[in-house]
Amino acid sequence: MPSIHQTSTRFVGKMEFETEINGHHLILDTTETNGGENKGPSPKPLILSSLAGCTGIDVVSLLNKMHVSYSDFNITVEADLGDEHPKMYTEIRLTYFIKTDERDKMEKAVQLSLEKYCGVSAMLRKVCPIIHKIVFL
Repeated sequence: MPSIHQTSTRFVGKMEFETEINGHHLILDTTETNGGENKGPSPKPLILSSLAGCTGIDVVSLLNKMHVSYSDFNITVEADLGDEHPKMYTEIRLTYFIKTDERDKMEKAVQLSLEKYCGVSAMLRKVCPIIHKIVFL
């Protein structure tokens, strides 16, 4: 039987929403230019953050299983947003920054994450390309 994920989101006012995910509360809003008060992230960049978290968790898990020593690991995500409605990402670029001497294993961990394990990247890849690079510190 498939797992079910559920969130609950309620309108607060103006353009602000409060969402609850597994007991965690998050404010969603939009910029003042778009009628909000910028009290929290807007939905589309939150998707990019979810992508970084998903692939990051995979990479850490895989590196730990491979007994790889690493530090200073972080991920940045940039995306191009289309001009026409519905405004969707047209390209996503992931950059992994990490300090490790085991480059081959890091490259393998990223490939496995993006091609096999990260469900967020699998979903997003259906609508736009995801490009990645690794910067070794």
